[in-house]
Amino acid sequence: MSALYVVATPIGNLGDMSPRAVETLKNVGLIAAEDTRVTLKLLNHFDIHTPLVSCHQHNEENMGPRICERMISEGIDCALVTDAGTPAVSDPGTYLVKACAERGIKVYAVAGPSAMAAAVSVSGFDMREFTFFGFLPREKKDLEEKLLSMRGHHRGAVVHESPYRIRDLVAAVEKTLPEAMLSVSCDLTKLHEATLRGTPSAVLAELSANEKSEKGEYCVVMDLRACPAAEAPAPGNASMEARILEKMLSGLSLREARESLAAEGEKKNAVYAASLNVRKYLDDIGAEV
Repeated sequence: MSALYVVATPIGNLGDMSPRAVETLKNVGLIAAEDTRVTLKLLNHFDIHTPLVSCHQHNEENMGPRICERMISEGIDCALVTDAGTPAVSDPGTYLVKACAERGIKVYAVAGPSAMAAAVSVSGFDMREFTFFGFLPREKKDLEEKLLSMRGHHRGAVVHESPYRIRDLVAAVEKTLPEAMLSVSCDLTKLHEATLRGTPSAVLAELSANEKSEKGEYCVVMDLRACPAAEAPAPGNASMEARILEKMLSGLSLREARESLAAEGEKKNAVYAASLNVRKYLDDIGAEV
């Protein structure tokens, strides 16, 4: 019976490619790749000539079943790879794995490099418990809301970020979670690998002073144990919060309630601050927003 092998590939250093990964890519009948051009360079380096098929975030929902049917009809095994690291972890691959599992095709992990695990390992933090968030929202308000929601709910967090948004992310952490400790790793396993550790303000200062900080990919580890849970709004000072809740009870979402109050002439900063209190309060009582 056909099998799918989920193969981790190097995140920067080709020396991290395991012998088992090389052997697997040579022996399967097909490789499903996030970007065939990137994977072809890897295959050429290790003298691998297995056929490639594209399977990325924009087509994998449709390609997953098609690849499965090809595996079954041709009686071949398939390897799943992404541009770097472990597939289906903040990378494409989930749909193909799911499609294979639903058809009774066995799925095997060929373990190897992972930016998340590497960043945690060099952080120096107690990360026996942490939550992996992948990439956080790009819009500033959504980003700050997401960070605030971590207060009191997570001991640690790990996120990915691009070099062009890393300063904005750390600035948002400084604003919403100033008590956190950060370990910010860039270019893991590569020649110029670097890790910055400290408070959000200290890390932001180092990033701002480095003219090359907008190069390389980042993985951020956050120790949140010192971040207390936000307090629910006091009843006597909850007029704006109460108005937001009233609008939500009428059927509006939190965002729609916030926009409605702003349209009514309320100061945007006050409405936004109140909405953060409401979101935190609803999160604490387990209500859906």
